[in-house]
Amino acid sequence: MRNKHEYSNNKLIKKLRREMGKAINDFSMIESGDRIVVCVSGGKDSYTMLDLLLTLKKHAPVKFDILALNLDQKQPGFPEDILPAYFESEYVPYKIIEEDTYSLVKDMVPEGKTYCGWCSRFRRGIIYKFARQNGYNKIALGHHRDDIVETLFLNLFYGGKMKTMPPKLLSDDGANVIIRPLAYCREKDITRYADLMNFPIIPCNLCGAQENLQRQTIKLMLQAWDVEHPGRIESIFRALGDVVPSHLLDEKLHDFASMSASQTPELELINLS
Repeated sequence: MRNKHEYSNNKLIKKLRREMGKAINDFSMIESGDRIVVCVSGGKDSYTMLDLLLTLKKHAPVKFDILALNLDQKQPGFPEDILPAYFESEYVPYKIIEEDTYSLVKDMVPEGKTYCGWCSRFRRGIIYKFARQNGYNKIALGHHRDDIVETLFLNLFYGGKMKTMPPKLLSDDGANVIIRPLAYCREKDITRYADLMNFPIIPCNLCGAQENLQRQTIKLMLQAWDVEHPGRIESIFRALGDVVPSHLLDEKLHDFASMSASQTPELELINLS
């Protein structure tokens, strides 16, 4: 008879596999013949995404190829041996790209400011170029449900826009399709899964830059809501998939200008005496 701990672990594994499978199906992320670059940074999210996709590849009714890709940006102290050893232990094809974007970013960003924005921009450009030049038609990123909700509030509070990370995205030049298979998965479940699987985590603060303070503020706000108001985060996430353009203010999404009543009802006089 299984103990409670084993039952809880199996329940977690099934939950994450189910949520990822639903996201992939809902947004048609993976099709037969796809060649997918799976971006692996060494963090809990990308390890979990790769692991779940490898399991899916074994059992899915469609055939697709996976290449695990890491971009070594030459951050000081980056352990170059960890990811190759992990990929080889899992028998997954992989590629390590070495580009010293760290030095570029450090020269560009004033001291005390976060490197994250420019670092991400350089990383995306390099990965997009690699996929395009090597015949990969999909790029899988490890953003999860909490990332999506956090980005909504970042854009709302600091950018004045109602937008977030979509589960599937066509790049501006039309050359790359970005997919986020963990779009339905909660970060706390991913953290538990990463601990369970004992992934060799590489810390994300090797560059020494301070954390993105705006995102950290939003994260703390949402974590507090999750404790004080259970279900609120789930409700916000559901709202992202149930948008009513006619009840917002964007004239590009709804034709307010030509709106008129089809008929004018007769006004009924009410005798108040």
